[in-house]
Amino acid sequence: MQWFCSLDTALQALLASLFMYAMTTLGASFVFFSGRIGKNFLTALTGAAAGIMIAASFFSLLLPALEYDTPLPDGLAVTIAFFLGGAFIVLSDLALSRAQFRFTAIGDSKSALLYFAVTLHNIPEGMAVGVAFAQAAGAEGAAVSALLLAFGIGVQNFPEGMCVAFPLRQKGLSPVRSFLFSQGSGAVEIPACVLGAVAAAAIAGLMPWALAFSAGAMIAVVCSELIPECFSGNKTVASAGVVLGFCLMMILDVAFG
Repeated sequence: MQWFCSLDTALQALLASLFMYAMTTLGASFVFFSGRIGKNFLTALTGAAAGIMIAASFFSLLLPALEYDTPLPDGLAVTIAFFLGGAFIVLSDLALSRAQFRFTAIGDSKSALLYFAVTLHNIPEGMAVGVAFAQAAGAEGAAVSALLLAFGIGVQNFPEGMCVAFPLRQKGLSPVRSFLFSQGSGAVEIPACVLGAVAAAAIAGLMPWALAFSAGAMIAVVCSELIPECFSGNKTVASAGVVLGFCLMMILDVAFG
């Protein structure tokens, strides 16, 4: 631990972000076993992805955002940012639908929205870890807290890796493409974490806005894409998946948040 504390803050953040990225990659790798999975199980996994994203939006994004001080009255900045995040996804969906633009690499515009929302939410999470390491400033006790934060987000990234890969697989992408896009959604945490450590003072002021904006975007995608997708099949299986996914992410957030 003393060795880790002696490292430069940016290097600490880099090592922590590599762990978080590795956990996303590990979760995404499970898509290679989906070829032998039945339709009902894929429906359950898509429902679980929806539950995971709903829980992550609340416990990983909105609650931490509310802990930051802002010049606006309590909760107003978070509410505005949440609304803007949701509106951004809704307007993006309308624009893509009218333009009839085809995302040939990632499947379609709906898949692109899902991927973008999850990737977007990883950016403020990575920044939050970087800011935590910068605030630790070599103090061993504070560094342990920053490490625990990185570990908690890393553990959460494991099911999040699956929550991107499996819906993409269900939409027709190959296991390899689903894996590559899913692990790519976690790769953004690496530069975001280092940036957070280097520019801690400036980033800290933007954190509540970034966290709440990402939460709004994720909820909009869940409501417009994942929920209709999984409930078009077996509603009982889909409901069970949503509940189990939410419970899993809630436990991980409470335990490691």
